[in-house]
Amino acid sequence: MGQGMDFEFSDDQRAVRDAAERICQDFPDSYWLARDEDGVFPHEFHAAMAEGGWLGIAMPVENGGAGLGITEAALMMQTVAASGGAMAAASSIHMNIFAPHPIVVHGTDEQKKRMLEPLIRGEQKACFGVTEPDAGLDTTRITTRAVKDGKTYLVNGRKIWISTAQIADHIMLLCRTTALEGCARPTEGLSLFYTPLDRDHIEVREIPKMGRKAVDSNTLFIDGLTIPEEDLIGGEGQGFSVLLQGLNPERILIAAEALGIGRKCVRQVPCGRSHQFNLYSVAFCGLRSNISLSLSGLCSTQKAPDKILRSRRSRGTNLSGTSTAIPE
Repeated sequence: MGQGMDFEFSDDQRAVRDAAERICQDFPDSYWLARDEDGVFPHEFHAAMAEGGWLGIAMPVENGGAGLGITEAALMMQTVAASGGAMAAASSIHMNIFAPHPIVVHGTDEQKKRMLEPLIRGEQKACFGVTEPDAGLDTTRITTRAVKDGKTYLVNGRKIWISTAQIADHIMLLCRTTALEGCARPTEGLSLFYTPLDRDHIEVREIPKMGRKAVDSNTLFIDGLTIPEEDLIGGEGQGFSVLLQGLNPERILIAAEALGIGRKCVRQVPCGRSHQFNLYSVAFCGLRSNISLSLSGLCSTQKAPDKILRSRRSRGTNLSGTSTAIPE
């Protein structure tokens, strides 16, 4: 019989988790409560993660990153989410971890230096402009158009539910360069750009929402935005496949963040003697069985992202089904 796969984390992976946890300890529940009340982006936390080198955890070493893989990135994001910051903390740096990978895989050396290095150093922030009001979950139905005019593209359209656009310097923007009806397949005719968020041509309107107040969500109205051809990532019309280099690892990171939040919730729920009334609370004790079941479920899925990645590697595949996915 063949030897089974080892799902245990390595010493280096545990070191990543411990280092991230030490940074998070400097931002207690009171910090995140204040950010939830005032709605201010957690710039201090973002800066601390950048100073520690963690914004480039899966970025190339030659561009100032750590050159680690999605497993390490998932462990880090799970640790961040398990702190008092939950989704506010995770969302404040999430874009840096997954979204730049189209640049890593398909960008030129000049693009990697120009686009990745300021993000890794924490000098710039970016947002991810894909979702549109009328396209729903079908990315191939987006209608934001980028029309080539010499060495530039002229862009008009709308995006919705775009996180961090209030404070972003740049945007990863998916557009149609060929109308859908002119394509043999829906996934054709899309192009991906990474370009400055020019507020003279992009109106950013914040969307009121419940929760995660410190990390803004927005509607973007793009009117006459000019993008130089040097900001095109990969080939024109290849944006859908290029985009997957960021979206595929995102799924793993979000799963890891959800697990981190779940573990934080289990630790926070009181069970036993009520300090307020100096007696055992029937309501709290009634939650015991549910808490135990939740904890059991979380423990059983704790390493799910790692198992997915390792099982894919054992089959000779990776996140995107190509040989150019996020490095491990």
